[in-house]
Amino acid sequence: MEQLSQQRYDDLKLGERGAYISIFAYIILAVLKLFIGFMTNSEALKADGFNNSTDIISSVAVLIGLKISQKPADKDHLYGHWKSENVASMVASFIMMAVGLQVLFAAITSAFGGKEEPPDIISAWTGIFCAAVMFIVYFYNRKLAKKINSQAVMAAAKDNLSDAWVSIGAAVGIIGSQFNLPWLDPVAAIVVGFLICKTAWDIFCTASHSLTDGFDEKLIEDYKDTIVHVLGVKDVKEIRARNYGNNTVVDIVILVDSNLPLKKAHDISTAVENILMVEHDVFNVHVHVEPI
Repeated sequence: MEQLSQQRYDDLKLGERGAYISIFAYIILAVLKLFIGFMTNSEALKADGFNNSTDIISSVAVLIGLKISQKPADKDHLYGHWKSENVASMVASFIMMAVGLQVLFAAITSAFGGKEEPPDIISAWTGIFCAAVMFIVYFYNRKLAKKINSQAVMAAAKDNLSDAWVSIGAAVGIIGSQFNLPWLDPVAAIVVGFLICKTAWDIFCTASHSLTDGFDEKLIEDYKDTIVHVLGVKDVKEIRARNYGNNTVVDIVILVDSNLPLKKAHDISTAVENILMVEHDVFNVHVHVEPI
């Protein structure tokens, strides 16, 4: 168990690399998009730039969560600080939603204001370039997330992918506005605003689900199916699971033959613990044995 815990801490440390890369990329791209967006008066590119500004905050929140999660258990956090990632994600979702609503308001105001001149085509090329950069960051973070089995880093990777497609959408709107359709630029900005709000909502739902001890019902059934096939287990009376950050903790009540000696019953419970840890990557298992 101690060795497994150390490995999880090492994985969190490695996951910081993905957060740092995302922060660096978002800072550069946000500055570039906002500069070109204001220079060319492109509502879509400005909205995309503000989107990346919120992504900086989100990535910083993930980084802080990863760092706090590495703190070992103490007297008032007996289960450790694993859930710090979820708290940081929830804070980031509030910030992203606020910015998304602001982008929507500005874009809708611009659309109804009757924009007459399309933005310079350089703003479209800027969006395409930034999308290419974010695709590269996405593939790196996805590979890292799979390597260390990190939900937080994988969530960051999905955010990278979402940002890449947002930039593509902004570029399409800007290009379309060149064909005597200047209203396409603010419409693209409205779409970007909605995407920001949707991403914020998805992050909030995921974080709140974990913080309130929500758990995937299918995984529960998979655990139960594995347990009942352990030699000596007659049935599973009760099973519950919850997440501490990226770590799964399972509580089980199993039924065994009432005539078994204590040591044999203990060996069965140990077998249940081991098989869940090996086959399902469960971090910790608490098994209670009852006679049938």
